Formats: sequence, C-alpha cells, structure tokens
Amino acid sequence: MASSGKRKTTMAKLTRERRLRERRLDKQAKKDARKQASAHPLGEPSDALTDDVGETDDPGPRQPDLGPVVHRLPDA
Repeated sequence: MASSGKRKTTMAKLTRERRLRERRLDKQAKKDARKQASAHPLGEPSDALTDDVGETDDPGPRQPDLGPVVHRLPDA
C-alpha cells in the first residue's frame, strides 16, 4: 500500500512552534517599548500607552490638601 502523501505534525512540534512565535512577539514588543522610551527620554507620555477614548489631560476635580495630621496624647 502506498503511504499517505501528507505528513502529520506532532503536538510537541506544534507546541514548540507556538512557544517560539510567542517569544518572538514578546521580544519585538520589548524592542518597540525601548524605541518608544528612547523617543521620549524626558518621561513624556507616549501615544502607544494611551487609549483614544476621548480622555483629556485634565485629571478632574482634585481633593483639597488637608495638610499633616497631629495627634495629641492625653496628659498623664
């Protein structure tokens, strides 16, 4: 009998290939992040880290500054 012309790939090989693709994607993401960081060296926010949902730079209403809290001990 003739053998099947199509060879089957084992699950182990599929798993190895999937891990390899994931590692390459992670490596590319880290490389892109380093490029973004070097493009904005002064800590300026990058466009890649913000989502465009219509948020503004205004953080909204602020809480009043209450200052330090001082607790007094009872006189003994």
